[in-house]
This record gives sequence, structure tokens and C-alpha cells, in this order.
Amino acid sequence: MRAPISVIIPTLNAGMGLHRSLMCLMEAVEAGVIREVIVTDGGSTDETLEIAKDWGSEIVTGAPSRGGQLRRGCMAAKGDWFLILHADTVLSQGWSGAAGMHMQSDLAGWFSLRFDKGGVLGYLLAIWTNWRSSRGLPFGDQGLLIPRNLYEEVGGYQDIPLMEDVAISRALKGKLQKIDAVALTSAEKYNTQGWFRRGPRNVWLLVRYFAGVSPETLAEEYRRR
Repeated sequence: MRAPISVIIPTLNAGMGLHRSLMCLMEAVEAGVIREVIVTDGGSTDETLEIAKDWGSEIVTGAPSRGGQLRRGCMAAKGDWFLILHADTVLSQGWSGAAGMHMQSDLAGWFSLRFDKGGVLGYLLAIWTNWRSSRGLPFGDQGLLIPRNLYEEVGGYQDIPLMEDVAISRALKGKLQKIDAVALTSAEKYNTQGWFRRGPRNVWLLVRYFAGVSPETLAEEYRRR
């Protein structure tokens, strides 16, 4: 029986964060549940591709667009399950066992979010994020474990530069459940940009997306800021 999980990681100048994310996968490789790791890159100019090659990952390249990168990565995947993981996210020890339990279902699953730094503000934001996820709206930095047939049923990731995780979560309404493990994600962007600035900005982007503003417009504004 072949290993069921294809791991898909979108990258763009992911650097050493990718190294840590790949390292956390080793327990699942040793348990025989990971079939392949696909790094889908959007034009990195740092050491990202060298790190991916050193770890034996398959590399897919194309235009920089998170949704497009994920779509290309999933198209190249051969497993019966897809694990979507951001390059700055590390899954907690024991996650492969929890994933194995989840794969007895036919649902998509997300991991509880925790920030690697951030103190009280990071703790509070993680509480809010996990509550929102329990209501059916997990984001990409929490990981997504999804059976291939369900992924294909909802049409997969849209080729959009922003909000691709929100779009697929909405398509999966009623077919998502929590996996009993933690996704530890980097707080670097929040610490650099400010928790009181980045958090509300992300909420405002989400509100405008729900109101019908195109992901392309939102992505352009996001880059300018």
C-alpha cells in the first residue's frame, strides 16, 4: 500500500523557515504516511530551492500567486490526501498520528494555530483564530489536510493572488473538522509590522473580500503596504 499523503508547500523566498517546516515532516516519513513533498515555488531568489532539493522535495515552478502555486502543486500530487502547509509553519510533535486518525473520515481537517512568538497578543489572536476556524473558516497558516476526491469535488484552489485559503474554506463549508495537533506559525510579520496594525488590516481585507472586492485588487493594496 502506497503512502497516502502528498505534502504541498507554496514558497517565495522562504529561506530557513522552509527548513524547519520540512524537518517536522520527518516523523510522518518514518511512519510511512508521506508519499512525496512538493515545493511549488513562485520565483525565489534566495536559498529556497536549494533547501528544497537538499530535502529531496519535488519542485514545481511558475508565476508568483499563492492560489496558482497551490493549484499547480496539487495538480502534480499523486497521493490520496493533500497536506497544504505554509513554509513558515511547523506541525507539533505527534501530528502524524492525529492526521492518521483524521484520515479515517472523508472530511478536510485543520490544525490549531499557535504563534512561535508574540506574548499575550499572539495568544489572544490564536484564540480568535481557532474560534473562527471552528466556525468553518480556517486560514492557510493552520494547514489543510484534505482528501483528493473532496479537493476535486469543490474545484480545488482558485488561481488568485490572495484569499485562496478563504475561498477554499468557504467551498468546504460543513466538511471541515479540527485535527488534534498544533500548527506553530511564525509571528515575524506581526512583530515587524505591529500586531495592532497587521491584525486589523487582515480583518479589513477579509471584510472587503466578502463584500465582493477582487483578490487582485486586494493583493495590489496588500503589496503596497
